[in-house]
Amino acid sequence: MLAVGTAALLLSGCAGKAADAASSVAAGAKSAAASAIAGAQSAAASAAAGGASAGASAVAAAAPCGKVNIAQNPWVGYEADVAVVNYVLANKLGCDVKVTDVDEQISWQGFDTGQTDVILENWGHPDLEKKYIDEKKVAVDVGSAGNNGVIGWYVPKWMSDKYPDITDWNNLNKYADMFKTSESGGKGQLLDGDPSFVTNDEALIKNLGLNYKVVYAGSEEALIKALQQSTEKQTPLIMYFYEPQWALAKYPMTKISLPAWKEGCDADPKAVNCDYPPYPLNKVARAEFMSSGSPAATMIKNFSWTNEDQNAVAEMITAQKMSDADAAKKWVDANPDKVAAWLQGTGAA
Repeated sequence: MLAVGTAALLLSGCAGKAADAASSVAAGAKSAAASAIAGAQSAAASAAAGGASAGASAVAAAAPCGKVNIAQNPWVGYEADVAVVNYVLANKLGCDVKVTDVDEQISWQGFDTGQTDVILENWGHPDLEKKYIDEKKVAVDVGSAGNNGVIGWYVPKWMSDKYPDITDWNNLNKYADMFKTSESGGKGQLLDGDPSFVTNDEALIKNLGLNYKVVYAGSEEALIKALQQSTEKQTPLIMYFYEPQWALAKYPMTKISLPAWKEGCDADPKAVNCDYPPYPLNKVARAEFMSSGSPAATMIKNFSWTNEDQNAVAEMITAQKMSDADAAKKWVDANPDKVAAWLQGTGAA
């Protein structure tokens, strides 16, 4: 009986140890499984957090552009500026661009009301700069547009070839009768464009003692039409014109030498007796727009191109009859490096 009991006790002990061992193994497995689940959950949470962070960075990098109001002044060179900037803002930055046709001086009033965010090509308006930039502080100078503007009096090249001394203003009265029209009242006609353009011509004629009268064609298109007809039919023409301007490549002109411009000679609009100053063209924008953080503000600040660039797009629009959007796309596709420079700092890919 003792031997049997002892054996039973031994067997019972072994069974207990086996059970304990099995229990320990099970507990270990359970613990390992729990650890694995916890690890997986932690990894998933970490991955989710990382994904959210990356998503937030992407959103931050591609900040929404919002709406951009661009004033479009009435000449084709400016239209070329607007076409290309509009195309890049809409297609590269996803901006909602509104383009408003408006005269030069009137467009500045939009800085006060929020109707104008940017003027892409300012041809020197010191009075407006003083009012809106210096005094009201609703606008800011945002740097060069890259173009160099020239304003003056011109005759078609065929005329300067035929009458070489006509390019000196001192000789203009000698030729006044040649330029008489039904609208010039017995004087020589000096053809100007839109009355809203920057012009000193009426004061210049008076102060230089010239036997001429300013007659307004009404638009840049009308000026170019008159130039075309004069070139093709060799009819006399003297007119106000400017560069950059694509038409000069097709219909060459010669600039008249007026008394040289000097600082202050045009300070009094009624007493002007000198040529127009050089115009390094700049951009002007609404101060609140430029400080908004919009990528459009950065792109516009970066925007700069040459007279040749502008003339190329203007020629597509006017001579080739391309739409603004098609002309802009053609130029943008052909000039990726310049466009990439404009997009620096905007977050665009």
